[in-house]
Amino acid sequence: MPAPVVDDENGYCPLMGLVYVFNLIVGTGALTLPAAFLEAGWALSLCLIIMLSFMSYLTVTFVIEAMAAANAIIHWRRQRQLKRQLDCVSTEDGPSDAQFGVVTVPARTPALAQRAETPDGSLGGSARGSTDGVADSDSLAVSEEEMRLLEPDPVSLNEYYNITETVEMGKMASFFFSRFGVNVFYVMIAMYLYGDLAIYAAAVAKSLRDVGCTYVPANHTCNATIPLSDPCWSGLELTRWDAYRIFLSIFVATLGSFVFFNVQKTKYLQVLTTLMRWGAFGLMVVLALRRLVAAGRPLGHPPAFRPAGLPTLFGVCVYSFMCHHSLPSLITPISNKSRITALLAADYVLILAFYLLLAFTGIFAFPSLYDLYTLNFVPCDEGQSIGWFEQLLDYFLSMFPVFTLSTNFPIIAITLRNNLQTLCLTEGRRHGVFVRRLLFPLLALLPPAVVALVFQDLQMLVGITGSYAGSGIQYVVPALLAFYSRRTTLTLIGMGVRNKHSSWFQHTGWVVFVLLWAAVCVIFVTVNHLEDWFGF
Repeated sequence: MPAPVVDDENGYCPLMGLVYVFNLIVGTGALTLPAAFLEAGWALSLCLIIMLSFMSYLTVTFVIEAMAAANAIIHWRRQRQLKRQLDCVSTEDGPSDAQFGVVTVPARTPALAQRAETPDGSLGGSARGSTDGVADSDSLAVSEEEMRLLEPDPVSLNEYYNITETVEMGKMASFFFSRFGVNVFYVMIAMYLYGDLAIYAAAVAKSLRDVGCTYVPANHTCNATIPLSDPCWSGLELTRWDAYRIFLSIFVATLGSFVFFNVQKTKYLQVLTTLMRWGAFGLMVVLALRRLVAAGRPLGHPPAFRPAGLPTLFGVCVYSFMCHHSLPSLITPISNKSRITALLAADYVLILAFYLLLAFTGIFAFPSLYDLYTLNFVPCDEGQSIGWFEQLLDYFLSMFPVFTLSTNFPIIAITLRNNLQTLCLTEGRRHGVFVRRLLFPLLALLPPAVVALVFQDLQMLVGITGSYAGSGIQYVVPALLAFYSRRTTLTLIGMGVRNKHSSWFQHTGWVVFVLLWAAVCVIFVTVNHLEDWFGF
């Protein structure tokens, strides 16, 4: 889901920041975990999700280190420009640099200094335009107000790596990657957002269809999948597949129209969505536990190992731990970041425990599972009467994806539209109304809608999105950001200033390990998909 909008200008405490990270990670992917666990076997799934949670946390520490390095470069370049401003003042009025206590760290060589100052270099601005707070050193103007702020309390060497400015991953890529690398990053982000939109649209349409369709075959048992060719309503020549496409078209036409405008989620809507999410997840765990202890209901007997389900499980787990692209907007406002790496480790342990609780109660409570876990709670006749209150809870869970994903769909679509414009349009050039207001919104909306129309298998959509675009954003990009940020800051700032937010995994071998892990996993998943799809 998108990062929450923070309204407090003064930031928030570390505990609140961890709550935001928890809410960001635990989203749509969690609803597909139980079925993926059942497909791969409970023991194999347990081992893999523990490993993937560790890998996700490892690369989160890489992102935080790169954020601190980007802030250090911003501070270094501002101090460098301020020094030039004050040098000009000193030549006219006589005050020395020592009067202002300005710290200046020169570049190691003229060539490197020029590279840091030119807009076409890997540091000086984005491949698609300048970044916030960072511009060409010769054109960067320091206002009188900024000089007054810096004079009595200049940025000292120890404060260079303070994370005080939000530097998104795209801006970090423009700091540390070449133009080609920045373009590849934006392509990865676009592919991931395309997958996100297709998953959201398919999840909402399936939920509406399974709750709205009233026809049930005579031989149907609870939690068994009804064939798509069966009617949706008695007396109408509309199949369940037709109903899915109708609901999908209505959803995309209604909420997709917001992509043509600019919409932001309000704080109150965010709070309401968070309360609904945790109410739904808590209910799913409680109802599954109740089913486990109740007598007379069929239970699940999942296998321990089923290697054929590993490719899907890998993609689902990667998708379920995704938060890296939104970390800068969540971590930067935290007031005290001195122990952020350790606190995030505790957050990941809690998230892992919750995922295991949700998945294990699901696979042992139900004899079969839908790819979207909430659909297992659609009320059905199991030979036991249920009260109106339990029916109400079941309907709430069944419609839960509709309520929550609908609020996120327009925001993700707008984010994708903006990323496509950044990737394809030339900065500073004027473009017509058709290109800006019609072409790119349609490019953001139509491809995922078409994918959702053709494929309704959420496990496949989540697995592919997580395995490819998700692996790039969660593994490859953070590892490369860590590697190149270390090299760049060492060249510009030197070894005398330590990055206080350095990853616990400092050895370059960890970067190599992450890249090799991503490559091996993607190759393994691709081979398995080819075997399943083409039989070789």
